[in-house]
Amino acid sequence: MESRITGHTGLLALIGSPVGHSGSPAMYNYSFARLGLDYVYTAFDIKESEVKDAIAAMRLFHMRGCNVTMPDKMEAAKYVDELSPAAEIIGAVNTIVNDDGKLTGYITDGEGFVSNLKDHGIEVKGKKITVAGGGGAATAIQVQCALDGAREITILNKKDAFFERTLVMAEKIRKAVPSITVNVYDIDDAGQMKKEIRSSDIFANATIVGMKPMDQESVVKDPDAFYPGLVVADAVYDPVETKLLKDAKAAGCTCIGGKGMLLWQGVAAFKLYTGMDMPVEEVKERFFQ
Repeated sequence: MESRITGHTGLLALIGSPVGHSGSPAMYNYSFARLGLDYVYTAFDIKESEVKDAIAAMRLFHMRGCNVTMPDKMEAAKYVDELSPAAEIIGAVNTIVNDDGKLTGYITDGEGFVSNLKDHGIEVKGKKITVAGGGGAATAIQVQCALDGAREITILNKKDAFFERTLVMAEKIRKAVPSITVNVYDIDDAGQMKKEIRSSDIFANATIVGMKPMDQESVVKDPDAFYPGLVVADAVYDPVETKLLKDAKAAGCTCIGGKGMLLWQGVAAFKLYTGMDMPVEEVKERFFQ
């Protein structure tokens, strides 16, 4: 690494907290070296209260860009000069690109989800998609699927103090894509959940259910909701095969894990930074097996 860092080397980074576990530096630095690009990528542990200063430093150091992870995504959106269409709807960013002092914020999580489906031969255009969750990953998936031509989206979320935000997001999606149908239901209404899943082409889990310490749980309590041919995609990537995917596989569904979403959102960000395609197959083999 040291042998290729010069006085001209461009700096990119991941900001968020915590970031010590992230595989992004390895993935990006491998890709830069592989393509002969004079960039280096690191990670900075930045609390939400430090985001404003971090982005000011990004300008000061003429950084090429940065990725943004939790809990900084919404805060970071406040300090860029322009937002992509998806980032504007969501009000959050996970990628910032610095073009000669102009900072543009993007959200590539949804692109990662859609590209992961495409990598498995599945298109979202014209499909009904049901998404469990109303947080950052869930809204990114909902918005990107709408922008990419989904026919109908059902959002399942807990009817708690934050449920109103889900209703607001649904209205934003309808306004951005007037042709789409968007439904919002309480995720704890098992009967409605089953009805929505069985009338969907794709079901996506974008909640934390399935991650440790909930790795023995599934967001779908009734496996009878699944049917052969349904596409079931999980945003959870550790464990690789969640209980949701095991139950869906047993029911004859097409199952897609979350590691690919992680990969493809990085691929999209890499393209924004460099204008070049990440060596995806090599990155898959080295970092996503």
